[in-house]
Amino acid sequence: QVQLVESGGGLVQSGGSLRLSCVASGFTFSNVIMKWYRQAPGKEREWAATISTAGDSSNYADSVKGRFTISRDNAKYTAYLQMNSLKPEDTAVYYCSGRVGWSVYWGQGTQVTVSS
Repeated sequence: QVQLVESGGGLVQSGGSLRLSCVASGFTFSNVIMKWYRQAPGKEREWAATISTAGDSSNYADSVKGRFTISRDNAKYTAYLQMNSLKPEDTAVYYCSGRVGWSVYWGQGTQVTVSS
């Protein structure tokens, strides 16, 4: 079955960095556009970044542009989100997501907390 498992979250000071990973299984990873979303406490889930199947194209929400970098390693069935210059407002649960066939799949999320 399709599975997405995020890791790499944690507590970091403002200005710090974290790299999130999303390991996929149960489908052909290189065929699927991957996305990262985040959900802050009391807020709706919001899109953060998207990467193409080959990893040669990406786009970002304005709130993270210039600070976050999405990437992927198709041989390892893994997508990444490198987060630099973190701010307290980046505190959220981060989710990876991909559409496989007619269904959208989500991981369980990883908590990122940025202290001021």
